[in-house]
Amino acid sequence: MPDPNVQGVLPAALTPRRADSVSIDSAAALELIEFLESHGVDGITLLGSTGEFLHFAIEDRIRFAEMAIRRARVPVIVNASHSTLDGAVEIGQAAAASGAAGVLLMPPYYFRYTQESIRAFVLEFASQVEAPIYLYNIGQFTTELKLETSLDLLSTGEFAGIKDSYGGWEDFVELQKTGCAVFTGSDKMYARVARAGGAGTISGAASVVPELLVALDRRARAGKDTASLEALAGEFLDRAFSFPFPLAFREAAMLRGLKMGPHASPVGKAECAALEEFRQWFRTWIESPAFREIAKA
Repeated sequence: MPDPNVQGVLPAALTPRRADSVSIDSAAALELIEFLESHGVDGITLLGSTGEFLHFAIEDRIRFAEMAIRRARVPVIVNASHSTLDGAVEIGQAAAASGAAGVLLMPPYYFRYTQESIRAFVLEFASQVEAPIYLYNIGQFTTELKLETSLDLLSTGEFAGIKDSYGGWEDFVELQKTGCAVFTGSDKMYARVARAGGAGTISGAASVVPELLVALDRRARAGKDTASLEALAGEFLDRAFSFPFPLAFREAAMLRGLKMGPHASPVGKAECAALEEFRQWFRTWIESPAFREIAKA
């Protein structure tokens, strides 16, 4: 059954990087967690796609997750995804031992796998990791979890739920019938998901503008009109997704006073100019009366 303590808005947290090495800036990351908690989020997800987990060594991910779980005042889910089963199990077991509220698991990334191989991968992971496990469907970056595969796996009773960042509304409806927790990774679909009783959102945008997603969640669940909030979120998402992911999210976070460190890859000349336009737009957008009204709530 879904855990009632793990629901609502769980930002997919960005991961600040050190300037002098390919490693996590834990102090800056803990400041980000405090920022998110100060805006009323219901939980936090660490080292997901928005958090660019694949850049960091297993030991760095484990050490940071343990520290963050100890400091956080809300439930923390840790993404244990890795290109190998052994790596995923090591991260998942460490997260469970540290008290994580759950772990995320996507199919092994980079290479393409059959649905049968993915099923074997996640079931073997579940046999070795004693924690609530949430399947993670994000076909943009790895093999898609087909709906039939997801439904089959959820029916085993080995998994607490799923974060679906790839399927549409029809997939959500079918997944919801399983009785497992269904989180969406689609911010644009979230109001509809919340009204339909979905477990929540694991949201990249909530890592930058948590107050907007929290307000959207609360209004949707109360049956109130969310059109203005959805429009506001849509403006941000349309701008942010015009850049390589999650470049604009990191830039917006820095404009909010959060330390992010260097980007993983250099930015081209044309993108530099476009990013400066984005920064100017974001400064105006976040100071707009519509956004300031949310911030005061």
